[in-house]
Amino acid sequence: MTGFRHNSYRGLICSFSICSLFAGLAVTGCKKEEQGDSAPPPAKVTSVADMNLITVDAAKVSQFPLQAAEKVDSASQLTATGSVTPDVSRTIPVISLASGRVVEIRVRLDDAVKKGDLLMKVQSPDISNAWATYRKAVNDEQLANKAYVRAKELKDHGAISQAMLEQAENGENDAKEALTAAEEQLKVFGADMAHPSSVVGVYAPTSGVIIAQNVTNAAAAGVTYSGSSTAFTIADLSHVWILCDVFENDLAKLQLGQTAQLHINAYPDKVLTGRISDIGPVLDPSLRTAKVRLEVANPGILKLGMFVTATFAGKKLETHAVVPSGAVLHLHDREWVFLPAGSNQFKRTEIHAGKMLDGNRQEILSGLAPGQQVVTNALALETAGNQ
Repeated sequence: MTGFRHNSYRGLICSFSICSLFAGLAVTGCKKEEQGDSAPPPAKVTSVADMNLITVDAAKVSQFPLQAAEKVDSASQLTATGSVTPDVSRTIPVISLASGRVVEIRVRLDDAVKKGDLLMKVQSPDISNAWATYRKAVNDEQLANKAYVRAKELKDHGAISQAMLEQAENGENDAKEALTAAEEQLKVFGADMAHPSSVVGVYAPTSGVIIAQNVTNAAAAGVTYSGSSTAFTIADLSHVWILCDVFENDLAKLQLGQTAQLHINAYPDKVLTGRISDIGPVLDPSLRTAKVRLEVANPGILKLGMFVTATFAGKKLETHAVVPSGAVLHLHDREWVFLPAGSNQFKRTEIHAGKMLDGNRQEILSGLAPGQQVVTNALALETAGNQ
């Protein structure tokens, strides 16, 4: 009995010790968790080197000579981007007044055509009805003419009155008018009077390039069946429009009749001249730009949809920096120069280059002031920095 009590007591003490141990661990864990929530670890800061800063060996600094940017006074410039579009006044729709089915097409989209060229043939019930009306008018006119001739003979012999002769003459005149109207209807439809047929040809009303085609073989033509009378659109591309987007704040610098130099992305060595023919009265509400229309003679290289950069010259003189053309680095469609940034360091700085000047010099519109030192051979320094 005494041994049983002793063992029970020892078991009770062990159970109490284990419970105390778990309770202590739980409290310790809660404290650590509370400390972790209230005291986050400090943020780690990583410094990134300046990608536009180039360091060269001190012994090679002399390989990249410096030159001070010169000063030039030139007219202010405004640059805007635009695209080539057809001149609306030189764009003509080709219509088929006769409704029916297309039985033959002679041309396709982008084809060059001349005035009078056959574009397509249409088989039309309108033509059939017009021919029927014309034949009836011919018969009626012949009958009316015979009646009038007979009435004149009878009147000459005193067999009929003057009123009856006038009535026959009026019938003859009405028949002639009906015949003339029937002939005109066939001509409007484009029918060949010498070759009666239900098929009519549609011809080019002007010379140019087909920029739109709305019909195919065996398709419907004319308003009645297709819903539109326009089968093709021909544009004379000898003169085209350049539509530019100009910001609201720059519109005061432009005026009608002002010229602009046009630079084409596809032909960087060619510069064309355009003239402002319209400044749009409506602004784009989101971009705050207006459409400025330039008229330009097409030497044969401008294609619809091409991107064009227009440079407008203002009347106000502005002072700009001028550097040797070799000092300008063209990289990723942007322009840069290198400025000294220490004993053996150079900093690449973005600029906005202007036009080329005599003496192989480049005008700098922004990003560089006259008198600042620049590296004369930017490409060589960029190459050395990448090695």
